[in-house]
Amino acid sequence: MSDDTVPLPDVGSRSTGDIQAVARTAQILALFGPSRPTLTVAQGATLLGLNRTTTNRYFMSLVAAELLERCPDQQASFQPSRLLYQLGAFALGRQQVTEIAPPVMRDLSADAHLTVAMALWGAGGPVVVHVEQHVTWGAAVTVRVGHQLASDAAQTQVFLAFHPDRFAIERLLGTVPGAQREDLNERAEQVRAGGIGSTTTSAGVRILAAPVFGARGLAATIAVIGTATALAPGSAAREESLLTAAAMRLTDLMGGTWPLPVPDAVAGPESGTA
Repeated sequence: MSDDTVPLPDVGSRSTGDIQAVARTAQILALFGPSRPTLTVAQGATLLGLNRTTTNRYFMSLVAAELLERCPDQQASFQPSRLLYQLGAFALGRQQVTEIAPPVMRDLSADAHLTVAMALWGAGGPVVVHVEQHVTWGAAVTVRVGHQLASDAAQTQVFLAFHPDRFAIERLLGTVPGAQREDLNERAEQVRAGGIGSTTTSAGVRILAAPVFGARGLAATIAVIGTATALAPGSAAREESLLTAAAMRLTDLMGGTWPLPVPDAVAGPESGTA
């Protein structure tokens, strides 16, 4: 073994079948790091103590599962896939924004008298990760944490407009029919211009969503949720202003830059911009 050999997770003498395959996958992925961003089958075989045929079979299975991909300029070398980088960024972003956002979301919920939800981009699209629920007369319009948002959801519209990984966006758009895809692209253009995504469900629930930017671009989305009456188009200017102000405040706390026009109602020293 060379000095580059890294400690590997213990497979365990009793690991068999699927459990052993999962453990071996963890061993292979653990080989990658800042000092070893790419790996050939031969290098992997040496580090794992396996023969090349077995190692190649594992590598090909991980490519098929979209956990590894061939390097564009070196087809004999492999690197972690876009999916793994996406999940890594998701985990890091989630840790930071979920620590910073709750107090801001609580203030927004109290000021707007509406439920507020935050979503992050997961492996298959936006996922709700935190909710500040507002209850009125014993009832609440809300959404559960862990809910996978639909392709036409208000917060999804914001991700379609501002997500920096266009590969991930194209993959999501590829799952919807052509006519619906055109509609989603039109909505994304509107969000890029105005900064607010919106939708009304068949159950009479209306959602308004805004982006939160970090140092590397879009970090999350936040949304206010209420009845179609409470957030009726054309009469929800106050709620849109409060939502935008909260999104700008979070952007500032995340070290991001607000790239959208600042509404007059939220401009000033308390808006979170310099």
